[in-house]
Amino acid sequence: MLPPFEDRHQAGVALARELTRLRHKCKWPAPIIVLALPRGGVPVAAPVAEALSAPLDLMMVRKLGCPGHAELAMGAVASGGVHFLNPHLIRQLGISQYQIEQALQQEQRELARRENKYRHHRPPLALAGKTVILVDDGLATGATMRVAIEATLAHQPDRVLVAVPVGPADTIAELAPLVSRVCCLATPHPFFSVGQWYRDFSQVEDAEVVALMAGP
Repeated sequence: MLPPFEDRHQAGVALARELTRLRHKCKWPAPIIVLALPRGGVPVAAPVAEALSAPLDLMMVRKLGCPGHAELAMGAVASGGVHFLNPHLIRQLGISQYQIEQALQQEQRELARRENKYRHHRPPLALAGKTVILVDDGLATGATMRVAIEATLAHQPDRVLVAVPVGPADTIAELAPLVSRVCCLATPHPFFSVGQWYRDFSQVEDAEVVALMAGP
C-alpha cells in the first residue's frame, strides 16, 4: 500500500477539509482553538487553523522513552507536570522508579526549553469554554495524546476533539471515550509506525515550528 500522505502540510490540508465539514455538520457553538503537539503536529495544524479561522497554539507534550529504547513510549508528560505511564510496559521491561524519575526530569527540562523557544514568553491561550482541537501528525500508542487530552481538560474547555491524519483503529477506540470526537482520516492495518504513511516524514526542526507559529 502506498503512503496516503505526501507530507505533513498536505495531510493538514486534507484534515482541514474534513474538520470544516464536521464544523458545519455539528455546529460547534464555542469559539475554536487549534492546539498543535510539537514538533510534528505543527505543520499539520497550521492549515487546519487557517481553514477554520482559528488561533493556533501549542500543547507542549513529550514522550517518555524507555531506557535503551527511546522510540518506545513508557508514557508521556505535558507542561504543568501532567503525565501518563504505561504500567504494563514498565513492569514488562523492569524499568525502575529511578529511571522513570530521570526520564520525567529530562523531558520536563526539554518541555521548558521548547516552550521558551516557541512561545517567546507569550502566555498560552485561554481554553475555558472553547472548542479545542488537538492536532498531531499521527497516533501510535496514543500515550502522548492521552496526556495532551488530560492537560487540556484541566482548563475546562467546552469540548475537546482529537484530529490526526493517521492512526491505528485500536488506539482511536481507546481515546474516543475521553473526548467529544476523534477525527482520523486513515486507519490502515497492519499499523507499524506513523512515518510509514507519509512519503516525506523528515524531522520538523525548531526553526520551522517558530516560523509557523509566527504566522504569515
